[in-house]
Parts: sequence; C-alpha cells; structure tokens
Amino acid sequence: MTIARLKDLLASRMTFAVLAGVLLACAYEKFGVAGFAWVAPGALVAAALGLRGWSAFRIGYFGGLAFNLILLHWLLLIPYRWHGIPFGPALGWLCLSAFLALYPAIWVWMICSIAPVHSGDLHNSNAWGALRSLVASRWSARARWGLMGAAAWVGFEMIQARLLSGFPWSILGITQYRMLPLIQCASVAGVYGVSFLLVWTSLCGLCAVGKSVLAGGRSSWAADMILPVMVVAVVFAQGFRTLRLPEGPGRTWRVLLVQPSIPQNLIWESANDDARFAELLALSEQGMTNHPQAVIWPEAAVPKLVRLDEKTLESVTGFAKRHRVWMILGSDDAEPPERRPGPGDPQAIFRNSSFLVAPDGVLQDRYCKRNLVIFGEYIPLVRWMPFLKWFTPIDGGFTPGDRPVTFHLEDPPLRASVMICFEDVFPHLAREYVAQDTDVLVNIANNGWFGESAAQWQHGAAGIFRAVENNIPLVRCGNNGLSCRVDRSGALRQIFRDAGSGSVHGKGTLLIDVPIALSRGEPTFYNRHGDVFGWACVGLTGTQLLAWLAAKRRRNGGVETGGN
Repeated sequence: MTIARLKDLLASRMTFAVLAGVLLACAYEKFGVAGFAWVAPGALVAAALGLRGWSAFRIGYFGGLAFNLILLHWLLLIPYRWHGIPFGPALGWLCLSAFLALYPAIWVWMICSIAPVHSGDLHNSNAWGALRSLVASRWSARARWGLMGAAAWVGFEMIQARLLSGFPWSILGITQYRMLPLIQCASVAGVYGVSFLLVWTSLCGLCAVGKSVLAGGRSSWAADMILPVMVVAVVFAQGFRTLRLPEGPGRTWRVLLVQPSIPQNLIWESANDDARFAELLALSEQGMTNHPQAVIWPEAAVPKLVRLDEKTLESVTGFAKRHRVWMILGSDDAEPPERRPGPGDPQAIFRNSSFLVAPDGVLQDRYCKRNLVIFGEYIPLVRWMPFLKWFTPIDGGFTPGDRPVTFHLEDPPLRASVMICFEDVFPHLAREYVAQDTDVLVNIANNGWFGESAAQWQHGAAGIFRAVENNIPLVRCGNNGLSCRVDRSGALRQIFRDAGSGSVHGKGTLLIDVPIALSRGEPTFYNRHGDVFGWACVGLTGTQLLAWLAAKRRRNGGVETGGN
C-alpha cells in the first residue's frame, strides 16, 4: 500500500472504524481467521487516533457496533414472532449489539485520550498527522501506552463478564482457541491473558507500521515490537513445554453423547412432546451397542418435568435399568408453591435442571442452573415493568440455583461437575465447579434457538478455555452442536459430525473415551486464585483514568488561572 492510499484510508475515519469492526468479527467463528485478532484492535485505534472526547467515543462505538452486529447475527434466527411479526429477535439483536458497542467505544476514547500525541495534532482532519506525532514520541511513552491499552481492554472484558449478569461471549482471547501453545497461559491468567497479548501486540504493531512507513528501515519498527514479540515467544515456548508433559496414569470413562437436533419451535409446541421424547429414546437405544458407561442428554432434552410426570420418569429410569448405565440429562423441574411477600397466590418454583440417574433407576442428584439467560429464562424488573414480558418468548421465568453440584458416579468411581447452557462461557463461574477431586466438567446446552449458525461454534470455542484454566477435561453435549470432547490442554479430540454432510448440527450419537487421571496434581494458579491478572488490569485501568482526569483538571485550572 502506498503512503497516498494509506493517507486516504485514514482520512475516512468512520469507514476505517467499521472495517476494523468487520475485521474483528471475522476473527471469531465461523469465519475463524484468528490472525485478524492481532490486527483489529490497533486498526480501531488508528481510526480515532488524534481525536478526544465524544469524537473518539463515536468512532469506537460504530466500530464496535459493526463488530457486534456481525458476531451476534444468529440472534435473528430465534423462531419467535412478536404478535405475528419478526420484531422480537431483531430488537434483541440491535439492543444487545448497541449495548455491547459501549465497551470498545469507551476503550477507544480512553486510549486516544492518553496517547502520546502532541496537542497540536489532536484535531487533524485525518489520523495521518496524529500517527506521525505518535511515532515521533519517546519509545518509553509508546511502550507504556501499548501496555496500558492492553490492560484497559482486559479491564473492560472483566466488567462485561459481570455487569447485568454478564455476557463474556466476545472475549478476544477466545479467537485463539486452536493455538494450543499460546492458550496454555490461561492456566495462570485465564482467557484474559490471551486477550492482553493480542491487544498489546496490536497497539505496538500500529506504532511499528507507522514508524516503518514514515521513517523506513527495519530498525525503525523493531524497537516497538521487541517487547511483545519476546513475551509471546516465551509464552509459546512454555506452552509447547506444557503440551509435551506426559499424561499420568489414569482410566477411561466411556460416554455416549446423544444429539437429538430438535428445532426450537418444536420444543415450544407441547403437542409434539411425546413424539420427540420417543425419538430421543430410540436414538439413545441405537447408540447402546458399544456399551457405554454413561449416557448424556443435552439441556431441555426431556420435554416434560422428569420428576413430576410419571410416564416420563418411568421411561428414563427404565432405560437406565435396562442398560445398567448412568445418565446425565437436562430437564425443567418444579418445586412446591412458595408464598411470596405481598398479594397474590403462591407460585411454584421452576428451575432449569440437570439430573443424575443411577443404573438402578434412582434419581440420585440434581443440579439447578445458576446463571440464567436474561429475557430468555428470566425477565429483569418484571414486577415493576410487566410490559417487558411482551417482548420475550417466555411467560414466566426460572429461579436460579444457589451452588455448584458434583455428581458422584460409581463403576468406575468418578466425580463430574455439570454446567448448563452458557454457564461455561464464564471463567470466574466455571472455576467454582472444579474442586481438587473433580474429574471432569460436563456442559449440556441447547443452542437450537439459533438454528444451524455460528452460535454453536462460538459457544464451544469459549468453553474450551475452561479446560485449560482448570486443567480438567471437558465434555459438551448440545441439542444441535457443538457436542465434543476437549482434553485438559484445550484440544478438541472428538467432535460429533453428521455422517452425510459433515455438519456439527445434525442428529445422532457420539461415543467418546474420556481419559481420567488418577491424580489431577496441583490445581492451576487460575483455579486457586481466579482473576488476579484480570482484577489487576481493572485496578490499573481505574488508576490510569483517575490520573488522567486529575491531570486534565490541573491543565484546565492552569488555563483559567492564566486568563485571570
């Protein structure tokens, strides 16, 4: 690219920001071009470089909006019609994308505000002069800026994972899930450590490109890249070393994953309950020829309340007894009515649950989902704003569980900790499910809401990091994907694919052999201490913001004093 073309591109800030957002979205599945994640954050900053305040925020917002609209396009596939028109899914897609775009907008605003750019270049009509000023600053100032930018990105990811029940679906580090040596650092810093490396390298790369174009010569850009390249090289080297460590002695847990691929519209139609449950049982029967030790059904696989519907309970327990097999299955559950404060009749408590069924047909244990999907499993503030339920496909809502539950299986003795739906995308939540004696994580999910889209792959890629962070194998069973086995290093070892099309969304079963170590060894740093790295980034970001605001106030005070 010539300097003239680069100048023209940087002159169109909004276009450049939207292109950066598109580039970032393409780093995630199904596009899955992981290399774009090393470039896109720097490109987004380049679009706003030299601007401050609202101008920088606006550039970051539209780049973030383009990113989220593409990433979350599968929300449009929800088979829900608001009073007969396809309004609900589109509204949810737009609102969620508009909200999530605030995070990159605030990040761009902050990074441009603290960039080592000369004040005379702050209001250029294009970013070219600002880039020239940036690369003319001291190397130490640029190095601090790159580190601060990476820390701020992680800080905002930490907030996004928790605010308003959290939605950490788009953590940047997830894009690198196939880069096994790199993602081993998640055992210390979590997936946020990978995000930090990506953004740090991207911002330093922006400085290096600017230096190379303006000054020419290899030595002019090498100084900006030397630190991130060295750290990434060390992380890769340590990752390769970790991957070469031999597996200790262990045993194998043979499991049958059943993927019924039930369309969401059928799940909502109770008239089809008996037929689809009979099909689920028949599909499971076909997979029993290899004599698995356990069978796993996905979330919402059982159409009726398994504990309260006698016919359904007999079918489930009869299957377990007939094959002498353990079962982990997803089903809604109800508890006796609860007298709530204020007027009104007692209300039953409904929960999204998973059950453990023993080979003798006994319902041995139950886990209730703790982190519910907003507007999908509960409606916030519905008591005070009842009109909100008009915009959702649910009439009532579920009550969350209050604790993780470990299922204890025998023959072979095994402890499995179960998560439901998108609980496995929350790093801080998943580590609570892994105790020293936990042998395997199990996630049961239903992404049939979103048809045959990128949602299944995006969800699966995020969950892979829970295996690395906690040094434990992960088994995923989805209604229409992604059903698979992930080893403790984050490698996808077995994936269900349709025999005909090769799609992950089809109907069938997958027999997996899960290696279970006799001893898990010492817990990882992340499992023991959690988001120490992430919270350090939050603290550093807050400190930097306070220092910047204080310095701005002093500057404004000096101007006013001088005028008097």
